[in-house]
Amino acid sequence: MIYTLTLNPSLDYIVGLEQIKVGKLNRTENEAKFPGGKGINVSRVLRKMGVESTAMGFLGGFTGRYIQERLAVEGIITSFINVAGDTRINIKIKTDTETEINGQGPHITSEDLLKLKEKIRQSKKGDYLVLAGSIPAKMPETTYDELVKICNETGTDFIVDAEGDLLKRVLEYKPFLIKPNHHELGQFFDTTISTAEEAVVYGKKLVALGAKNVIVSLAGEGAVFVNSEESYIASVPKGEVKSSVGAGDSMVAGFLARFLKLQDYREAFKFSVASGSATAFSIGLCTGEMAEGLLREVEIESIK
Repeated sequence: MIYTLTLNPSLDYIVGLEQIKVGKLNRTENEAKFPGGKGINVSRVLRKMGVESTAMGFLGGFTGRYIQERLAVEGIITSFINVAGDTRINIKIKTDTETEINGQGPHITSEDLLKLKEKIRQSKKGDYLVLAGSIPAKMPETTYDELVKICNETGTDFIVDAEGDLLKRVLEYKPFLIKPNHHELGQFFDTTISTAEEAVVYGKKLVALGAKNVIVSLAGEGAVFVNSEESYIASVPKGEVKSSVGAGDSMVAGFLARFLKLQDYREAFKFSVASGSATAFSIGLCTGEMAEGLLREVEIESIK
């Protein structure tokens, strides 16, 4: 089973209007509501690819109920912990530019965190846990450390899509996969990375520090995959980028979906790139069919 963890989910309220008139009444031209959060996005894309997962995290209030109900409609298994307070609302205002207003989220108690740890202790060898996104400011900075220690105890493989100190602290626990972009990778090593070849060099450094597999995305310049035995550079399909929201989460989902099917890193990486592009070229998250449609445009080059 694949488990995805979103510590601070959101109800994403997206509104579109021609322009914002500050201090005056504004009326939307279109709007939509979606369950938000990187781990939730991974579960939603996996479901669209026909792969089962269980979405975990903390939900509360009327917004939490909406997210739970929406995921149930999509056929996603959930195992959230109910908390006091309302799950946050993130507002995304789309005019000629995009403005975001993100809520803080509910307070998570030590008892809530203990309940989460008990759920993760039920995982076992052969399972995967996806830890995606930042840790809420009101939770301990060591939260990911504590959770991946449990994974090491149970034999569960874990994937981390985070940056900075969060990433540094989990490397020693040997994550199955990490997925920084080239900016995050550069910040990690206090340098600037602008080419795929440079990303390969520093991706190998992450492997030396403990990561089993590394994917580095370079936006329109492609992507890189590195582990202890293989290194690949991938081109990305050509198309109009409509929204980058969820593209990285789609890469994680695509990699897992194809790897579980074929147990082949090269093919999993190729499908990962196609999945990220498919989401970037659309409004909303990609489907398996959309990713398959772009797969032939992804060219893979082996690097020594």
